[in-house]
Amino acid sequence: MKFGKMKTQRRNRLVMVAFIVIGAGVSVSLALNALNENINLFYEPEQIVRGEAPVGQLIRAGGMVKADSISRSTTDLKVTFVATDMRGSEITMQYEGVLPDLFREGQGVIAKGRLNEQGLFIAEEVLAKHDENYMPPEIADTLAKAHKEGKMGEGSVDKDVVDTLEEGATTL
Repeated sequence: MKFGKMKTQRRNRLVMVAFIVIGAGVSVSLALNALNENINLFYEPEQIVRGEAPVGQLIRAGGMVKADSISRSTTDLKVTFVATDMRGSEITMQYEGVLPDLFREGQGVIAKGRLNEQGLFIAEEVLAKHDENYMPPEIADTLAKAHKEGKMGEGSVDKDVVDTLEEGATTL
């Protein structure tokens, strides 16, 4: 079999198909990379204590604000508090800025931030429960587990939250 020179029209089609395939591959890889960078998974205090949460990566963490754990700086807007899953696991969170009006002890909180090497969660954003009938599903699931295991301490959470959990709700 003898192969001669490729005809111009066939060569142009081959080049066009090659560019389309390469362009589609680059587009898909860029889109997947952008999606991967924007993922911030939720971790419970127990998972963070066990070392399952990545250090230095943007994640969400949450729990109930532990009673008598809020410490405010006298010189700036820095606030340190402890979030607990009510099952014995606790993480210390630090946030610099104005906290939501509904932020207080015994309330659900979800923070977006990074875990440092010392195990301190440095929050960039703090979200607090916004009314009496809603709680983020992640926090409600954590509290429901703690309630079923009988590890919720007296006075650690609002009575309304405990009553709702006893009714079998997963989101408050």
